[in-house]
Amino acid sequence: MLLPNLRKAVTSPDRFLRRPRTSPSGAVFSLGLVGAGRGIIRAKVLPAPTLPDPALVSRSSSSTARLFEGRGIACRRGERLVFQGLDFALAAGGALLLTGPNGSGKSSLLRLMAGLTPTLAGALAWDGSPIAEDPAVHRARLHFVGHQDALKPVLTVAETLGFSAALREAPRDRVLPALQKFHLAALADWPCRVLSAGQRRRLALARLLASPAPLWLLDEPTTGLDEASTKDLLSAIAEHRSSGGMVVIATHLPLPLAEAATLSLERFAPRRSAA
Repeated sequence: MLLPNLRKAVTSPDRFLRRPRTSPSGAVFSLGLVGAGRGIIRAKVLPAPTLPDPALVSRSSSSTARLFEGRGIACRRGERLVFQGLDFALAAGGALLLTGPNGSGKSSLLRLMAGLTPTLAGALAWDGSPIAEDPAVHRARLHFVGHQDALKPVLTVAETLGFSAALREAPRDRVLPALQKFHLAALADWPCRVLSAGQRRRLALARLLASPAPLWLLDEPTTGLDEASTKDLLSAIAEHRSSGGMVVIATHLPLPLAEAATLSLERFAPRRSAA
């Protein structure tokens, strides 16, 4: 894959590293400069070996988004009951904004939706089938972007997206548009360890486009983003929804998403008994 118009890019401090790199999953990446003095970067993702974990591979049977819902959901964190009796339903193309003060359970609900933690009560279902029946299939149909950007310091920007695409067997030609969408093409050869907080956040969000999934679960996704990058994110969300994708966002800020539903976690806080 050839990344054009990168003459203004600053050469990576790791430019002397030309040997192929092996990712933790065994996928091999090779990144080198082509055309002496022209600053053009060629990024190539070599075929990855068969992945042993089915949770990391997309399946065609889970690629169509229809209805994601929860009924009677309750969550406990430590010894504290965070919320109870929570219901939601999200159809294809829908958006759900999770609101509420700190500690109300927005991040906890996203983790429940992702299947990362179990519910205390109630059930989550996809097209009527409980997600607990096949957690691997559910994890393969979603992207979860939490507070941590989950970037490996030694991988470059291009390698990071190439690795994500390879895990989900996504077409390699999705990497360049993802870089361009979040204005990262000029940083393609930079190792993640030298990125600023805002650049790291943009790269974490670019994974959404490099390896598609029908359900996006985003925890405070605008943290660290400037106004222009926030507009890029909103545009990506609109395009995702227009193709039938779903998005759930925990946020403290008002986000201008068309026809988005709002779920206030305060409504489901456990009632305190009178002293």
